[in-house]
Amino acid sequence: MQLHLWAARGASGCTNLTAVTDVTKPSESSQKLSECTELNFVTCGSVVKLLNVKHNVRLHSHDVRYGSGSGQQSVTGVSAVEDSNSYWSVRGTSDALCHRGTPVKCGQTIRLTHVNTGRNLHSHYFASPLSSNQEVSAFGEEGEGDHLDEWTVQCGGAVWKREEAVRFHHRATDALLSVTGEQYGRPIHGQTEVHAMSSPSQHSLWKAMEGIFMKPSESPAGSREYSHPHTEF
Repeated sequence: MQLHLWAARGASGCTNLTAVTDVTKPSESSQKLSECTELNFVTCGSVVKLLNVKHNVRLHSHDVRYGSGSGQQSVTGVSAVEDSNSYWSVRGTSDALCHRGTPVKCGQTIRLTHVNTGRNLHSHYFASPLSSNQEVSAFGEEGEGDHLDEWTVQCGGAVWKREEAVRFHHRATDALLSVTGEQYGRPIHGQTEVHAMSSPSQHSLWKAMEGIFMKPSESPAGSREYSHPHTEF
């Protein structure tokens, strides 16, 4: 699932972006997204890159499978800023929809879906290849996996703020998304292992960086109305 973006500056000073999947130019089926500097929190439906604050790597995946453990699609950290394989969409769970444009609350459980492959950030009790911590992989098809794709956002206030370092708690195994610096050799030379660990530390702090942050719109009557006919994402 490829994400292509076209940007146009609107009268409000926001950047309106057209997101098109698996095509080469905008079409009637395009989704209109909004990226505004005044939006200082992460919202449902946003497409973001996540930076591990301690190790300065972005959460990344690609269609390369682990040679051990689960054999599922690998998840790594990369230092490169400009890499489309580091985009993740913020989505609700199968039991709790995440309405587009609404702020993600501290304590809310979400799924993070890798945009280019359609697989969800996932963890389980397999050992990670380098550190033998808990393996983190990408799992599922077209955004649908299982309960092991669910992560709770841990942050200090009411909502997940863009400038705040947060943690992602894996509900099923009670572990935290982490990086401790181990690097792979071939075929993903120089990329960093991402795994899950039971104890919070500086290794498990993440921050939302580049991305498209969905913004709710106001209806003429003053009630909240969202920019898409289908509000679940």
